[in-house]
Amino acid sequence: MIRRKIAQYLSRKKFIIKIMENPADLNEFKQRPTPRLITGLILMGFSYVIGWPAVAAFGFLAVWFKEPLIAIIGCPTIYGLSHVVFIIGALLARAPHYMGTLTKYAIQRLLKKLLY
Repeated sequence: MIRRKIAQYLSRKKFIIKIMENPADLNEFKQRPTPRLITGLILMGFSYVIGWPAVAAFGFLAVWFKEPLIAIIGCPTIYGLSHVVFIIGALLARAPHYMGTLTKYAIQRLLKKLLY
């Protein structure tokens, strides 16, 4: 009963009405990946490779050389660099566009399930 009331409340919102009137088109996920998408995904994966392993390596080097400045300066720098690489990869892969499409589809499915 509460679920139905929540669904009815949401179904009166302009954003939800617009989503329900224009169904999400998932055909773009069936298309062959473009070189831009592949490059973006590779950069996103590479950001994970340079993130924590590089932080661990800087920590190890700081202990090995008994020089804490290596970790104090190197760890935040490499971690920030990995974030920048991830963001560039996400923008190249058009992640905001794809996430918008998936979110629209998920909201449609959820409301259809709750209302019907």
